[in-house]
Amino acid sequence: MRFFIIFTWLMLLALPIKAQDSQTAFNFLRLPTSAHAAALGGENVTLTDNDAAMVFHNPALLNFVSDRTLGLNMMTYMQGSVTGSASYSQFVGDRGSWGIQGRFINYGEMKQTTVSNEETGTFHASDFAVGGTFAYGLTEHISGGITAKMVASYIGHYNAMGAAVDLGLNYFDEESNWSIGAVARNLGGQLKAYDDDFERMPLDVQLGVSKRLASSPLRFSATLVRLNDWEYGIGKHLVLGADLLLSEQFYIAAGYNAMRASEMKISAGENDESSHGAALSIGAGMMLERMQLHVAYGKYHVSSTSLMINFSYTL
Repeated sequence: MRFFIIFTWLMLLALPIKAQDSQTAFNFLRLPTSAHAAALGGENVTLTDNDAAMVFHNPALLNFVSDRTLGLNMMTYMQGSVTGSASYSQFVGDRGSWGIQGRFINYGEMKQTTVSNEETGTFHASDFAVGGTFAYGLTEHISGGITAKMVASYIGHYNAMGAAVDLGLNYFDEESNWSIGAVARNLGGQLKAYDDDFERMPLDVQLGVSKRLASSPLRFSATLVRLNDWEYGIGKHLVLGADLLLSEQFYIAAGYNAMRASEMKISAGENDESSHGAALSIGAGMMLERMQLHVAYGKYHVSSTSLMINFSYTL
């Protein structure tokens, strides 16, 4: 009960905060980490399929990951950039789990120039985040989780640092196949800025639901994202996804992200705008007894497509 009260208070506190990407730091934290979630539109807080990477999306879902599981992830991003993550989780008693994880994005090598555009060499830029998660079964159907993390950004010889927490809840009923989740991600702030202008963290309050149809291989997911930022109409906050569960071991998935479709629109001619397919994503997965492999394909920038691969193994 105490966890519910604290979580609800923090969610309500976060709702009035308005923060666009251009006004926030460490925006690599918005990128998907689970390939399954990426295939379902890039955002999901309700998947209970023993996916080690889902802890990055909702810390409460760590309770559904097998004991002593190692997870690895890699995704191509814009040209010259790559992002990846690693995680490890383990049970604590009968109802708890703990885990550690880290993620990074490397933006590659860039030219260094003077104000008069004279080249003086090259430099690298990258972002990192490391953290720990604890999840606990509050009731038979409800799990709660918290992730605490440190974040750092490097551009050449300069750097910035921040600290944040993710708070998550999940309700899952195995008989009805309903899963409902709520998350407040990246609650925190910068500890050190590149200059004196401290920026906000990319706070994201999300609510989601997943439901597998009775006697059917179809499972649908709907997630509302950035509920703390009401610059957009409600329709642009919606992420929709669908799984075709071919068996207990194999699935294919597809999704649509309305927020991404809106943000990635560029002019394609007079009175014509297009997101060039940036809102759509697809993927597939194989889930064996001790090993899982997930693959997703999508666009997170109009200039390029991204391929994500998750691999996890239970030791």
